[in-house]
Amino acid sequence: QAFFCLLLCVPWGSSCPPRCQCTERAGAKAVLCSSRHLEEIPKDIPKDAVFLKLDANSITRIPSNAFRHLSHLEELDLSRNAIEKIDRAAFKGVAAGLRTLDLSSNRIRSIPKEALLALNAKLRLANNPWHCECALQEVLWEARLDPDSVQDITCHTAPRQEYVGKPLLQVLDAGVNFCSVRQRTTDVAMFIAMFGWFTMVIVYVICYVRHNREDICKHTDYLKSLPSTQGHAE
Repeated sequence: QAFFCLLLCVPWGSSCPPRCQCTERAGAKAVLCSSRHLEEIPKDIPKDAVFLKLDANSITRIPSNAFRHLSHLEELDLSRNAIEKIDRAAFKGVAAGLRTLDLSSNRIRSIPKEALLALNAKLRLANNPWHCECALQEVLWEARLDPDSVQDITCHTAPRQEYVGKPLLQVLDAGVNFCSVRQRTTDVAMFIAMFGWFTMVIVYVICYVRHNREDICKHTDYLKSLPSTQGHAE
């Protein structure tokens, strides 16, 4: 009797995270954690999960390797959270098989381009308070964005006030290149650094010459002050 009780108490197969529901969709495991007041990514998501819905929660950060053990994951929904920070290796381990990634309607201002450019998934990034910069521009150019949501990637803040409130795609179509602005800033910084170094070298040379000139003058005056050999002979 105790043996049968033990069999009933031991969980069979992969477990399901608390406050989530695990179901089957056409033979693929779906983990549904929508609107469960979650504040972080659950730690015990089944390894064979194919569909993962974490939308409408209070998640604020996607840490590195958050989904690394989910090698079968194809669809990931993180929309309608409070996500502000995404680590560079947040989606490491799921890049190959992930088909869709929904990050829309969060609080994301910026994102490391390395976190997204390694993905083959179709991305939804709309309705976030984006700061329009080079990294976001590169994501728009190189990542696979959902065409239906591209127009909703809007500049909440930007280097120039005239871009604020406009869709990023519209700003770029007008000829703006945020990456060239950063390159010019880098070039100016390098020029200033080189000018400072050159100025230091010139000052050092001038000081060195002046110091040697003073020593020569002192040595010459000393030699003049010595009694001449002719006077001693007389």
